[in-house]
Amino acid sequence: MFHDPGYYMVGMHAVWWIFWISVIAVVLFGFRGGWGGRGDAGGETPRELLRRRLASGDITPDEYEQRMALLNRDG
Repeated sequence: MFHDPGYYMVGMHAVWWIFWISVIAVVLFGFRGGWGGRGDAGGETPRELLRRRLASGDITPDEYEQRMALLNRDG
């Protein structure tokens, strides 16, 4: 009897808010490496990271031993 089309518009407004928030969330998630992207550590364990850094010459064998000893002590 008292049909107000304003309710329909409020519902559509809410749907568009949800749509755009979802789009933004998906884009940000993708840029942060959520779908197989590089990410922060590339999925490496701390020990693998140390081995890679030693192999590439980023750290010396002495630094490697010290840091590995810390990892073994804590873990």
